[in-house]
Amino acid sequence: MRIYRTESPPETVELGKKIGAALGSGDVVALEAPLAAGKTVLAQGIAAALGVRERVTSPTFTIVSEYQGKIPLYHIDVYRLDTEDDFRNIGGEELLAGQGVCVVEWSEKIASLLDGAIRVKIRVEADGARKITVDAPRLEGRLP
Repeated sequence: MRIYRTESPPETVELGKKIGAALGSGDVVALEAPLAAGKTVLAQGIAAALGVRERVTSPTFTIVSEYQGKIPLYHIDVYRLDTEDDFRNIGGEELLAGQGVCVVEWSEKIASLLDGAIRVKIRVEADGARKITVDAPRLEGRLP
């Protein structure tokens, strides 16, 4: 487990790039954080590392946004879903088992479906900085 601290959105994007550079086909990144903590900002960095050229935005209303890069990126926001069955009904399990990278915001809502995921928790500190914990045993040695 690694703990990082970022003090601005650009620093969070840079951390996302470092995480993204360590990812490969089939990886799932489970993001857990309160509203406005920087989940999508981190996802933007991951996308940049994967060669995505489009602007990455929060998929809150679309639930799944797909981006093309070196490998596909599926940016999933389960905030508006009520149950794991809702996730299954939109084809979520197929995305998780696919050849792209999945970044799942509000992952705690479907935690039992995310065994083996790279777990990222973002907490907002009193000074506004972000404390970002990355639990990814299989990425050890590939993360700074």
